Amino acid sequence: MVDTPLTTAPVDGQTTFLFSQLTTDLEHLNAHIAFLGIPYGLAYTVGDVSNDQSTMPAAMRQATDRMVRSLERYDFDLGGPLYAGKPIRAVDCGDVRADVHDLKGQVARAEQVVRKIVGSGAMPIVLGGDHGVSIPVLRAFEGRGPITLIQIDQHLDWRDEVNGIKDGLSSPMRRASEMEHIGQIFQIGLSATGSARQEEVDAAKAWGAHLIPAHELHEVGMDAVLRLIPDGGRYYLTVDMDGMDCAIAPAVAAPMPGGVSFVEARRLVHGRAGGKGPRGRHGRRRDHAAHGHQPHHLHHGRPPDRQLDRRGRTRRLFRLGSAGAD
Repeated sequence: MVDTPLTTAPVDGQTTFLFSQLTTDLEHLNAHIAFLGIPYGLAYTVGDVSNDQSTMPAAMRQATDRMVRSLERYDFDLGGPLYAGKPIRAVDCGDVRADVHDLKGQVARAEQVVRKIVGSGAMPIVLGGDHGVSIPVLRAFEGRGPITLIQIDQHLDWRDEVNGIKDGLSSPMRRASEMEHIGQIFQIGLSATGSARQEEVDAAKAWGAHLIPAHELHEVGMDAVLRLIPDGGRYYLTVDMDGMDCAIAPAVAAPMPGGVSFVEARRLVHGRAGGKGPRGRHGRRRDHAAHGHQPHHLHHGRPPDRQLDRRGRTRRLFRLGSAGAD
């Protein structure tokens, strides 16, 4: 009996991300960094099974030599070459295998693959895929907490379900809040409207999520946000590209002005890149290719809300202003 692989190798054009080495042998993984494509999440409708987001792992691989001409080149955003001249072994594990006869199976396989990557000691960097792919990835970190979850996103993502689907793109933060290994949640760049209703906003605030609308971020700056995030921990960073300003990322489903700028996102990453346990970081994009420690006062003397979280620790929350959230 032939075992069916968990991942498949890309076949067209640039087949790996950032000039990494292709490997689909997950049982003998030997790497510091493992890139992984998860093209498909759980769709809410038949028409969304294969969509623009599902093309993004391939599109990002194709853009590799536009982002980094070669690994020895000096990058002024980093202050040196990508891997700082260190012998970093990066591999690309291909894409999580999809099966038209078992759409839910790809979510289970995604969790399996990430568990293997993390178990090998490598840091997974995931290329999505819609934002629902964050759910199996987060589950794969079970027993490795507490992890501080940091999200850049226009939307709140606290729906319990949509069309009976509980692990879809509107629910990753709700599912994360149910995981014991998730410590705190910071949601940066919230703006406009999405699937969230007042009940989802209330649920997020009651749990203790730090909700940071884009307009407040622009007023106080990313350094003020960084002071809220605990030092020296394990971090998981997830980026939904609609959280970035639409002048930077117009090819998303809901492009809205006023999102997180490139400079702000860079400051966030650099401000927490020295944290212990970097394998908690996770990069993910949700593009639509076809469409184009804590400050006492944060917002003009208005103190953040305070409450005890489910583990009895004091949390500080940004007050959610006029911006909507998903």
